[in-house]
Amino acid sequence: MFAIQRIATRALLASAAVLIALNAQAAVPIEHWTLSNGAQVWLASVDSLPILDLQLDFDAGSRRDPEAQAGLASVTAGMIEKGIRAAPASGPYPKAMDENALGEAWADLGASFDAGAGPERTSFSLRTLSDPALLDKAVALAAREIGEPSFPEDVWKRERERIGAAIKEANTKPDTVAARTFSQAVYGSHPFGAEVTEESLARIDTAVMRTRYEQLIAPCRAKLSIVGAVTRPQAEAIAMTLMSRLPAQPAGCVALPVVPEVMPLTGAKEERVPFDSAQAHVYIGEPGYPRSDPDHFALTLGNYVLGGGGFVSRLTEQVREKRGLAYSIYSGFAPGLHAGAFRIGFQTRPDQADQAVKLSREVLEKFVAEGPTEAELKAAKDNLIGGFPLLLDSNRKLLGNVANIAWYGLPLDYLDTWTTRMNAITTADIKAAYQRKLHPQRMVTVILGAKE
Repeated sequence: MFAIQRIATRALLASAAVLIALNAQAAVPIEHWTLSNGAQVWLASVDSLPILDLQLDFDAGSRRDPEAQAGLASVTAGMIEKGIRAAPASGPYPKAMDENALGEAWADLGASFDAGAGPERTSFSLRTLSDPALLDKAVALAAREIGEPSFPEDVWKRERERIGAAIKEANTKPDTVAARTFSQAVYGSHPFGAEVTEESLARIDTAVMRTRYEQLIAPCRAKLSIVGAVTRPQAEAIAMTLMSRLPAQPAGCVALPVVPEVMPLTGAKEERVPFDSAQAHVYIGEPGYPRSDPDHFALTLGNYVLGGGGFVSRLTEQVREKRGLAYSIYSGFAPGLHAGAFRIGFQTRPDQADQAVKLSREVLEKFVAEGPTEAELKAAKDNLIGGFPLLLDSNRKLLGNVANIAWYGLPLDYLDTWTTRMNAITTADIKAAYQRKLHPQRMVTVILGAKE
């Protein structure tokens, strides 16, 4: 019976996803309010299909890891799905469950639940049908995982060995070493530049995970984004249930310590890393800008012209097409709560590395000095604005946009005004923004594997 239910539910979810893609809405009204427990909710009610997607975010990313325990956020999030302890109160799932039992329970519901951590946030996501018979159970099970993880010691010992082995393997790969070197050079002592090692993992145990979890994962710090076939009253009930098993903060929501900003570079720095590799791996860049920066739209459009537009970008034209120095080359920003890195990245023959680096720098310097042409700007707008509906053509994509609005404090009409704001950008805006944000004469350059 359960197998039949699973197949039917998954089939409905799959067909629903197709229908959503065919009936994408360019703009969906977003509601926002704060619950009595301090949690904030953002709701995009889409009632064309019986699906609910939600994402619950907390300020518990790796930027809050202790320096000696790099990786704590990531492994803690990974352990959330390894088991739950017995519930002190009755409900659909009162018993303790290990990772296998949890997997079976989610499969029986035809739903999915995930936990993960990035540099800034720890996130929980749930996808289920909005049929009350399934929705209520899915939310109750998600609440158990979020509020009562068991952090089994034996599983952590196994996971620590697995992650340690993965780190060893990654350290044999040239791009891993090059990217790590670049990150540490750009971010310096900021947590964004921290390296997860076997030594830092050895300093993490389940007691540390529990303590960190209790300190950071609280309803008053929650940002919940919901997309799907639910009303606001239903969304409020879901939110309250979802966080009902988290411990309340006895003294209210105490502010977390301020994480320092990423410091700008004071001068150029070049790092050459010896490595036995068929290709030289190159990164060029510096700290970019935080997502709250008003230059975001100008920098996004400009980057399409510089190196984000694939085969039509200047870097591709000059480095790949005209001189054949790289098969692919790109540029990009990574804005967040802090100034994420701007980088140019490519691989080339070791004997061509210096020539490719020199040319890439010249292209960048020219773009920062002069900005794009009117024709380049039009092409960038046509591509990005024309592709904007594809960013909203499914529940999950819409959820990602709503969650970013929530996380970065963007206006509720952000999606409605996105096209207008993009269209308003001029070549002068882009030139000025790039001159404010990028400094080609004081960037980090990492060249791994090039021949001397």
